[in-house]
Amino acid sequence: MLIVISPAKRLDWAARAVAMTTPRFQDDARALAQTARGLSAADLAALMDISPSLAALNVERFQRFDEGQDDLRPAALAFAGDTYQGLEASSLDADDLRFAQDRLCILSGLYGLLRPLDAIAPYRLEMGSRMANEKGANLYAYWGDKIARALNAQAAAMKSETLINCASVEYFSAVDRGALSLQVITPQFLEDKPGGPKIVSFHAKKARGAMARFIIERRLTDPAGILDFDLGGYAYAADLSTADKPAFLRSAEAASQSAA
Repeated sequence: MLIVISPAKRLDWAARAVAMTTPRFQDDARALAQTARGLSAADLAALMDISPSLAALNVERFQRFDEGQDDLRPAALAFAGDTYQGLEASSLDADDLRFAQDRLCILSGLYGLLRPLDAIAPYRLEMGSRMANEKGANLYAYWGDKIARALNAQAAAMKSETLINCASVEYFSAVDRGALSLQVITPQFLEDKPGGPKIVSFHAKKARGAMARFIIERRLTDPAGILDFDLGGYAYAADLSTADKPAFLRSAEAASQSAA
């Protein structure tokens, strides 16, 4: 089975040295970077609701996008947000990374779809950005069914029919469900609160990364195996689950122990 996760806004450019691969949609990334070069810092600030200083940094990044071949990092090691705290890709060994390379997919506004070891330049371009381009008014229009078709092909190569969706709604919306031929299973991660089980965004993001790691380390190929997920104090909650949305619940005590 395949796993999809979102990228992260925050980057860590101190990633360890590993052999890198070329993103499958590198030409598309170049085309989008070229489009972004036509935007001013004020344009980028408004487009992604970011600070003037961060917008200026990304103007510079897009200007040197094709020149920074000596400043590339492997995607799974370069992203550093909440999901990647759960994934902890830097501590995966070489065999884990080889397994992940064929099965873990990172959705990206700029690169479309990345493998863990794909070489990326520093950038920020969120999938939900309404950046007009040659194919439409936003990045969803640009990517169309391209990401879904790539996932179909990758799953076929792995002889898989299942996609474990650990991405956010913003990013998974870039996967054309009409073109996708895979069964989609979207794990739900909940905290046991006094008013009832609740999804807490920060914890859920970290748990999505931990689920990806769980699948990688256990070499899972049968989706039933994810029901044994127990990292971070979570446990499968059958009464809160459906077939395509298995739920994992964590008690306040387990959450406290996990944070310690």
